[in-house]
Amino acid sequence: MATKFDSDLHDARAAIHDAAHDLWDATSNTVIKEKAHDVAHRVGERLTGGPESRGYMTIYLQELQHNPLRTKMFTSGVLSALQELVASVCAGDKSKHGNYVNARMPKMAMYGALISAPLGHVLIGILQRLFKGKTTVKAKIWQILVSNLIISPIQNVVYIFFMAVIAGARELHQIRTALRVGFLPIMKVSWLTSPISLAFAQRFIPEHAWVPFFNIVGFIIGTYVNYKQKRMRMDAISKKLQDGKAKEKRRRNLNMPPPGPGQSDIPRDVNDYPSDRAERGASHWDREAREARESRGGRDDRASRDKKRNQ
Repeated sequence: MATKFDSDLHDARAAIHDAAHDLWDATSNTVIKEKAHDVAHRVGERLTGGPESRGYMTIYLQELQHNPLRTKMFTSGVLSALQELVASVCAGDKSKHGNYVNARMPKMAMYGALISAPLGHVLIGILQRLFKGKTTVKAKIWQILVSNLIISPIQNVVYIFFMAVIAGARELHQIRTALRVGFLPIMKVSWLTSPISLAFAQRFIPEHAWVPFFNIVGFIIGTYVNYKQKRMRMDAISKKLQDGKAKEKRRRNLNMPPPGPGQSDIPRDVNDYPSDRAERGASHWDREAREARESRGGRDDRASRDKKRNQ
């Protein structure tokens, strides 16, 4: 009887535990779903607005209509600085202070606000006025062609010029080299992405929001290009350091005298010594090499004097 009672008690406890666990899972999932829905609702209301408040997107679009150039300058400046920060984080490019905030960020912000935004405002405005009211397929194709053959080259030349200046170019030949090397690759990227982004803007984006939209597209592309450039520069610096260490090691080996009798087991490289004997080994071989050179120089001097005497 006792054994049967214990078995029934164990089964009852297991059933209660399973029921409590299922109830907890159901309650937790319901609570999590409700919280996630509430957070999504709040975020959406903040961005797009609700019945009693204006969202950030609504405020931004209104500012874009009332103060277009100022809003575009602010947007482009923030995105340009953020582009530098994101590229540095992705590439692992830290400053001398050990963080990802570097001196290029304020320069990029100034470029975006004072150069890129006004230039885009003027060029895109001209493009929109040229094709205002023209909604045919032929007009849209011509708009894409004008953008790729006139607008994009101007923007890319200005971009390469100021990126070279920000990178430290001060001579005309340095800027000319940057344009010659970087223009065609950037144009290839523009020709690949510009038709798609412009066709999307023609279909879905209001005209007054074209410049911020293209700024976002440029932010994504610019971040990727900046990341690749940082990685190439870091790899080149690392390779240069490794080559320098290998060259220094070969130079040390060449300056060492050949081992004497019974010294073949003595390390020929200072780096082969244990850490506590490295300095002693280096000084030993430096002294031996100096004495060998002095001895060889003395023999050469005596041979030269004997030759002159015989003549």
